[in-house]
Amino acid sequence: MTRATLLTITTPTGTPEAGDPGFVVSDFDAPQVRVTDLSVTRGDGVFETIAVIDGHPQALEPHLARLAHSAALLDLPAPALDVWREAVRAGVADYLTRNGDRDAELYAKLIYSRGIEGSGVPSGWLFVDLGEDFSRARLGIRVVTLDRGYRHDVAETSPWLLAGAKTLSYAINRAAQREAVRRGADDVLFVSSDGYALEGPTSNVVTLTDGVVRTPNTDQGILAGTTQAAVFDFFESRGLRTEFAPLTLDDVTAADALWLVSSVRQAAPVTHLDEREYPVDAALTAELNAYLLARTE
Repeated sequence: MTRATLLTITTPTGTPEAGDPGFVVSDFDAPQVRVTDLSVTRGDGVFETIAVIDGHPQALEPHLARLAHSAALLDLPAPALDVWREAVRAGVADYLTRNGDRDAELYAKLIYSRGIEGSGVPSGWLFVDLGEDFSRARLGIRVVTLDRGYRHDVAETSPWLLAGAKTLSYAINRAAQREAVRRGADDVLFVSSDGYALEGPTSNVVTLTDGVVRTPNTDQGILAGTTQAAVFDFFESRGLRTEFAPLTLDDVTAADALWLVSSVRQAAPVTHLDEREYPVDAALTAELNAYLLARTE
């Protein structure tokens, strides 16, 4: 029997009828998606992945807000956030009831599609499952820079490219990660064609330089990071200044320390960026990850 929990979102947008939660638990092992659904044929939809720690979906509200923002960028109908919110909680509860594993690191993935081509009716699913073991990555990763092929101001000049939306069209991001492996690395930092550091395929970059913690501006077509926001809270609580800033690749390379941060992996310290080696403050990173994993909302 499959351990994962799958919910079909029957009312992904709009308001469900009285007494209808807008979702149902579905059979994970049974066929669920029509082959003509635009999520399959065109990658036309958006998604979110939420870490679930000790039964708590982390940063649930920021993730829901980002789902709505991505949907708006794709001209999708506004998602029914009350339905999606309760579906996340119901999916987590069902998984824990069937499997236990309350101490395990789980994740919930939300998928919102434009629906079957020609129907005009969006579709949605949510599943909860056991997450990958990221204990090694939290000790250190090797990162290579790759040219994204766009200027840093692409979101302003070419909004139809959907920079800053978390879309289902993830082929480029997966290709970049395979290229990192071919180069003997674990992950990627995208750089704009005019020399600005952007983000990873599934992460935000955070730098520490002379006691100031920075991340690139999100108006450069960068996905606003829910974990990055929590990382800033961690450092601010310890008296460090944090800021969003346009960071060139030279700025990042000159940093005293780097992390790639994301919802499920949390904070991964960078040991190498291309040919430069960085010292890892293991105690600081362990404290940072303990803070991130302890979040209950």
